[in-house]
Amino acid sequence: METGKLPVNVLKHSVLNHIHKYREEVRGGAAIGKDCAAISLFPGDPDLLVGTCHREGLPVLSGQRTRGDQQTMAQLLTKCANNLSAGGFTPVGAELTLLLPEGTEREYTDRLMREADEACKALNMQIIGGQTRVMTQVSEPVAVLTGYGETARAAQPGERPGMDVLITKWIGLEGTALLAELRGEEIRRHYPDRLVREAMDFAGSLSVLPEAEIAMREDARMHDASEGGILAALWEIAEGAGVGLDLDLRAFPIRQETVEISECCGVNPYELLSGGSLVIFAADGPLLEQRLKEAGIPATIVGRTTDGKARILHNAEEIRYLDRPARDPVYEIYGPGSQS
Repeated sequence: METGKLPVNVLKHSVLNHIHKYREEVRGGAAIGKDCAAISLFPGDPDLLVGTCHREGLPVLSGQRTRGDQQTMAQLLTKCANNLSAGGFTPVGAELTLLLPEGTEREYTDRLMREADEACKALNMQIIGGQTRVMTQVSEPVAVLTGYGETARAAQPGERPGMDVLITKWIGLEGTALLAELRGEEIRRHYPDRLVREAMDFAGSLSVLPEAEIAMREDARMHDASEGGILAALWEIAEGAGVGLDLDLRAFPIRQETVEISECCGVNPYELLSGGSLVIFAADGPLLEQRLKEAGIPATIVGRTTDGKARILHNAEEIRYLDRPARDPVYEIYGPGSQS
């Protein structure tokens, strides 16, 4: 199998089919389009829930990324917090496991942990435990995160036909920042340096906690867009909910920097890493759109959920159907072992 997320059919048949429900306290759990599980803390108060999520083990490094398959501590923790927020939980803590190769210097471990603590402070989370091990089986530092969140609200109704579909901020922010960082020299041969610098600044807009907090107050369900891009996020949340989609591709919010950099690098911006963007299914989309914009968060209604399983994407006169998520193009450009 190739680097990246498992193909959906493999995930269903080789992973999810082997996970069964044994505890009544666990609500939801592992499923397509579900990044969090909810656990009822007390039988007498079924609406007092704790949320858990897991961020995959990824090569981690101190400071700036130098490869497309690496992450900084801040990026990993932000994605963990995003998963919790999209699940309707307030991020509280995280367990961090660090697997280090032989020969790792103590100073490097110090830097990783300082950066993790600084990220937690910014996200109002706390590292609550974990493990740090030196192993011959790893060739570079790998981090695995398990996040925990809380909520005292009653569980909301699930996704259903007739809900508005909103996208916050702009699609492809994370991937645009990554491409600008890793292929800046090539991009500058076609576009001014200003565009590259502005695109790199997108990396500071990857948290979805503010918009998730607002959406939690409404009748809304959420999914953070990440690997596979905005089309993968839309497909996954619809697949998990068992609903169809009727979407207008022309309404998708996208920055000009993303359009130009994607074209320069030969990638589809709609399949590009989209961390920083939240997909929301809302009963009253115009009201939620207004609430978000009042808080200074761009949001756009791009369609509605429908009966059945058809996921239709309109582009002027052209009509197509959303496919299962494809492998994120970032792995084609900077897979394991590729250097900037």
